[in-house]
Amino acid sequence: MLIGCDYHPSWQQICWLDTTTGETEDRKLEHASGEAERFYRQLPAPALIGMESTGNCQWFVEMATTAGHDVWIGDAAKIRASDVRAQKHDRRDAALILKLLREGRFPRIWTPSGEEKDLRQLLIHRYKLVRIRAQVKNELQHLAMNQGITKKRKLWSKAGERVLRELPLKPWGSRRREDLFRVREMLNGQIDLLDQAVVEAAEKNEKARLLMTQPGVGPITSLAFVLTMGDVSRFQRGKQVASYLGLIPREYSSGGKQRFGPISKQGNRFMRMLLVEAAQNAVRYDPQMRNEYLHRCHSKPKGVAKVAAARKLAIRLYWMLRTNREYPEVVRVESSSRVALVVRHGG
Repeated sequence: MLIGCDYHPSWQQICWLDTTTGETEDRKLEHASGEAERFYRQLPAPALIGMESTGNCQWFVEMATTAGHDVWIGDAAKIRASDVRAQKHDRRDAALILKLLREGRFPRIWTPSGEEKDLRQLLIHRYKLVRIRAQVKNELQHLAMNQGITKKRKLWSKAGERVLRELPLKPWGSRRREDLFRVREMLNGQIDLLDQAVVEAAEKNEKARLLMTQPGVGPITSLAFVLTMGDVSRFQRGKQVASYLGLIPREYSSGGKQRFGPISKQGNRFMRMLLVEAAQNAVRYDPQMRNEYLHRCHSKPKGVAKVAAARKLAIRLYWMLRTNREYPEVVRVESSSRVALVVRHGG
């Protein structure tokens, strides 16, 4: 049985086809009442369920998989582009997904395993707490600046914190300062525990240990790259990796003229941010990347040079995984459709 599912947080519209009898029907299933779960559990397994990539659906995917069904997640943009009609509603969307499944044109995408999703939660949770801590520190900076203290980063030294704690503030300003300090200390303790958990997870992962041989890449970036990219053999070229991460420029070319814009910023925003941060460390310790970065800074803004370094770093990490070679043994294969996979054999 084939099922096209147009998923929404509270309900879903399905269109199914019994491949044995040719019977087809569409139906709306509510989630809160348990109607959807009852439908899939009484359905003869295995059924193939296709749905667009969307959020807040993990419970449904796990439930359907537990019931013995196969769930395929598809590229939402490609699914929509396959229908040229301007009319769009839930029944048509479910029927379109079913049609793509039946014709073998469903644009299935890679999805991480349950364990990989849970490790992603570790990284995201740490990132969110780090952002909250940065907001708390910004609030403390504002308190100091309102009293004429502008130490910037030096405010977080022992001497700077002592000055901040001794500032003569009015009652509620003093209360706010003490509460912010307590929140910061609490966040520091939680983030330290999460940092330790990330290091342990990266050390247990063979691919992450491989990537950490690249200067500038630590356990957070290496583990995030492994969890984001999955099976790298699905990418034939380094350029595809850069495109997948949104690190290539938008292009508006026509009539023989090429016009490039800013980077596309498609793909995983969190991974892209980590690569930009790691690239700034890599240019300090990797001679080749530093030379290219400094050369680019002569003709381009530093922001452009940083993104270019992040793109090069992403491609290098990809080839390290693809060739299973540590830095600097891996051959530096650039993102070019003319460059084939090259591996240095022997010594």
